[in-house]
Amino acid sequence: MKKILKPLISGIVIGALSLTINIDKNVLANDIANTCKYDSASKVNPDYSTMNCLLTETALSYNVPPEIVKAIAEGESGNWRHFDMNGKAIVTADNGIGIMQITNQADYNQDRLKSDIVYNIRAGVETLDDMFKRKDLPSINGGKRDILEHWYFAIMAYNGTKPVNSPFVQATGERNANAYQEKILQIIERLELIDLTELPFTREHFQYDSNSRENIKFSVMNYDFDLPLTKSKYFFKTNQKVNATTNVTVRTKPTTDSPSMGTLRKGEIVTITGPFEYEAVSTKKNHFVWYPVKRNDGTEGYVASSYLNYSASTPTTPTTPTTPVGSIDVSKFADYKADQYWAEDFQWAVNKGLISGYPNVYNPATKKYENLLKPNTNLTENQMLSVLFRYFKSDELASTKPSSSWSADVNYQLASKYALPTLGGISASKQVYAVKDITRGNFARILASMHYGKTVSQPEAIQFLRDFDLTTTKTDAEFKPNDSLTRAHAVAFFHRYEQIFNK
Repeated sequence: MKKILKPLISGIVIGALSLTINIDKNVLANDIANTCKYDSASKVNPDYSTMNCLLTETALSYNVPPEIVKAIAEGESGNWRHFDMNGKAIVTADNGIGIMQITNQADYNQDRLKSDIVYNIRAGVETLDDMFKRKDLPSINGGKRDILEHWYFAIMAYNGTKPVNSPFVQATGERNANAYQEKILQIIERLELIDLTELPFTREHFQYDSNSRENIKFSVMNYDFDLPLTKSKYFFKTNQKVNATTNVTVRTKPTTDSPSMGTLRKGEIVTITGPFEYEAVSTKKNHFVWYPVKRNDGTEGYVASSYLNYSASTPTTPTTPTTPVGSIDVSKFADYKADQYWAEDFQWAVNKGLISGYPNVYNPATKKYENLLKPNTNLTENQMLSVLFRYFKSDELASTKPSSSWSADVNYQLASKYALPTLGGISASKQVYAVKDITRGNFARILASMHYGKTVSQPEAIQFLRDFDLTTTKTDAEFKPNDSLTRAHAVAFFHRYEQIFNK
């Protein structure tokens, strides 16, 4: 396990002016490799935390937002991979080399592009930087380097300003979600956990022949958008005041594997206490980094960079959720235990209205009638669907009218509408499965299918939970997909989902 305490380029101020670095590139590359504790002579892919470091430090050294460099590496290599199983650089059919897929770049040593990851990353970052400086591409709001959306056309040009990358499909006028730059921005949103602003281009601004390989002709070269755009999250300074963009957990260490120290509320002001740090668990592929922060009560901990905002010059009024978190004290339930992993999860879920306790029921432990949470009670598939739709589709759940007298009718109407892979259903032959315990594996499938808007397999669903730190298990067997889902499991999964995706 590696913990990098101080980024190499921690003091750079990024802005509209280009950064000037008079430093030998080989010296810089060696410094980056040393900072990230990476042996450039090795022929294996570094762990995720090290690769995050290499990509981030190289981006910062060229005054390029790391979010963009890491997303391009993700889009080009699939999983931040440079070498194959045999220690050979991955070269695609079109001669794209390695992690940054450097293609037809005669200015770079081809053998070194294959053998040296740091050199390959540098080539990719330099190419992207050159694209941003081009005068034959449109600029956005003057082209400030620290604004992610301002790199739209530089990202496009990294792959090519060909018709395939037009923001619009000429034949239909629809937004082209398959354009290279659109895919890269989607990766930033998905893996950096940052919401970007879709730029309101118009179809007429991009002229091309869809049957030709000629470049797109840009009819507008300077855009001026009066929109809230997104600054890179890598330039907070020590003692700077920032605020939380959503309710987010403060951790004792720079990893979600560490214990919680409480929850920052949306809009809460905290103070940055030092430079960002990389993920403490080297096997976790996080694009974001972690900042040490201090709350007004003196509590210190770590928060993912994705959930911090520059705009906190004065305290802001947090947005009030429909059901205020914290208004119901779950410690009043007789079986609540503050030292259990699910304690904070139940506090959140009960107050959000996802799950409720059992009032005045017999407690065999005390032989009294008490209010209970029953965290270890298994959920049926129908009960789980109630929680799921309260979270994702609360208005639709409330407004949908049952088509029969069956108590689970509405849940399964919605399950059918959203193509969720349930075992139960409205037909008489399937209704019996609605009241059977749901397994952890089936729950994973339903949650992942709801998230992606399409049906996924159980292995894909469990990998989804693992990729986004919704589970800390490392293997499918360790996940125990055939075990029943308890109420505690359910609230923990939904709470983690909320913290990561903030739906």
